[in-house]
Amino acid sequence: MSAPTEAVPEITAYRSVPDFAYGRIKDIRVRWALDEIGRPYRTRLIGGIFEDKAPAYLHDQPFGQVPVYKDGDVTLFETGSILIHIGDADERLLPRDAKGRGRAISWMIAALNSVEPMIQTLVVLTVKGQGTDWLAGAIGAAKPFAEQRLSRLSQALGDRDWLEEHFSIGDIVMIDVLRNANPELLAPHPNLTAYVARGKARPAFQSAMAAHLADCAVGEPLPA
Repeated sequence: MSAPTEAVPEITAYRSVPDFAYGRIKDIRVRWALDEIGRPYRTRLIGGIFEDKAPAYLHDQPFGQVPVYKDGDVTLFETGSILIHIGDADERLLPRDAKGRGRAISWMIAALNSVEPMIQTLVVLTVKGQGTDWLAGAIGAAKPFAEQRLSRLSQALGDRDWLEEHFSIGDIVMIDVLRNANPELLAPHPNLTAYVARGKARPAFQSAMAAHLADCAVGEPLPA
């Protein structure tokens, strides 16, 4: 739900990305959260993943990534902190009771710390290892760790629609992490496949993805 006015939050996004990253950049998570609660935002495009960033941008985001989120006098980086900030303003994303709030944040951190690194390792190996003689061995070494985490997640989810009783920021991050996994990793766990499909069917996800794709072009080359 992009908006042109100054009286709305601003998020940064890349102007161009390599083809493997198209539709997979983390500004989608923040767009999704804002669209879930119907809060307009504006975007500021900053170039590409591998381009050097200006000192002013590195002041806001020391690693030169996206998104940076600005809301009044609040400037945040890292999607986890941004989603907590957004959720604190609307219980549709973050429950008000201490137990519900804690569980939602715990699931979000689990997605970022326990699940995403295992899946992202496989993605990086696949992208960077094409045509090498070490790729199969590296994938073979890394894949069991991802499989184990997904098995544990599947058991925890069970037959529920969402990770807890209600949809939350934990689901936004976990679904976005899982949708970037190779489908064969999720195949042994039909409940995870269905969980991702439910998330992607939400109107707010679809509008967030459409806005992301409208802002972002494919074409940035991989670094040498």
